[in-house]
Amino acid sequence: MAAKRSIGRLIGVMLIVVVAGLLVAKSYYKSLNRSVDPRIIPARRLYEGYNEYAMKGEYIQVFALLDTVGKYYLSIPHYCQSFELGVLENNRAAALLTIALYQDSIPAARNPYDGLSADSLVQMAAFHIQEAIGLYDHWNLSYSGMNRDEIKELIREGFLEGLEPSDPGLKEKYLENRVDEMEEALKENPRRLSVCYTNLGLVYRYQEEYVKAAEQYKMAIELWDRNLDAENNLNKLLNRPLRKRNFIQRMFPPSRDASANN
Repeated sequence: MAAKRSIGRLIGVMLIVVVAGLLVAKSYYKSLNRSVDPRIIPARRLYEGYNEYAMKGEYIQVFALLDTVGKYYLSIPHYCQSFELGVLENNRAAALLTIALYQDSIPAARNPYDGLSADSLVQMAAFHIQEAIGLYDHWNLSYSGMNRDEIKELIREGFLEGLEPSDPGLKEKYLENRVDEMEEALKENPRRLSVCYTNLGLVYRYQEEYVKAAEQYKMAIELWDRNLDAENNLNKLLNRPLRKRNFIQRMFPPSRDASANN
């Protein structure tokens, strides 16, 4: 009986901790959302559905979602060459590569490109990968090496253009948050570029241009040495044994952007 009471108290404490954690998280994200540019909040909410559609193979919804999210960003001058659009472009490429490689198992009702050849789909994917790389490279060229204040002053006028919140005092808050996002993006872009080059390697591999494929995988690994997808694709080309993910990597996979190789 004492043991049962002890377990009951433990469960009670755990529930209190969980509820408290949820309340803190809710408060944190509510506060965070108040700092996010309100013009793109609908796009971010929509994008949350991307992984679910992709995992289910609902490719009509995938492309409709990416197109809609892209329109939000493209409607605002500041975001027209942003890293967010690079993410969308590589998402498109990854979806196209997946359809090209597995189209026989994808029902026509879920495939917006039903009837297109695998060759055409791979060429389309290559176009979107190059678009993503161009966006990331432009982003890096525009902002790398700048400190926070320099980024803030450089983007101020363009970012605030058309941004008229009900409380004018929020403008500076939105600007500060955007600088935070941009600084984080500069740290993340090597990994994102690595994913792009991994997918480009898959394009060349499909086209049987193995030397070019190997070059892309090597570039991907140079950009992000934890890119196990690129490393194992290169290992396959070189007839080397594949490296398995360890327990921590399986529990917490490092790749967060879509890749056709995941």
